[in-house]
Amino acid sequence: MFGIGTQEILLILLIVLLLFGGKKIPELMKGLGKGVKSFRDGMNGVENPGTAAGDKREQTVKEEQAKDGKS
Repeated sequence: MFGIGTQEILLILLIVLLLFGGKKIPELMKGLGKGVKSFRDGMNGVENPGTAAGDKREQTVKEEQAKDGKS
């Protein structure tokens, strides 16, 4: 597709390994994964738990339960 073969990919991976070291690469990938997940959630309109909308929704549920209990 891009004209990148196996040898070129191995060379790139070797350079990355030399630059960052074996212990740092998993940390970098974990951070990259969190960033991609956050981006996807943002594109889908998913809010972080504990936001004002989530707190408001919980309050509404509690109010409805209180009304049902009093009636």
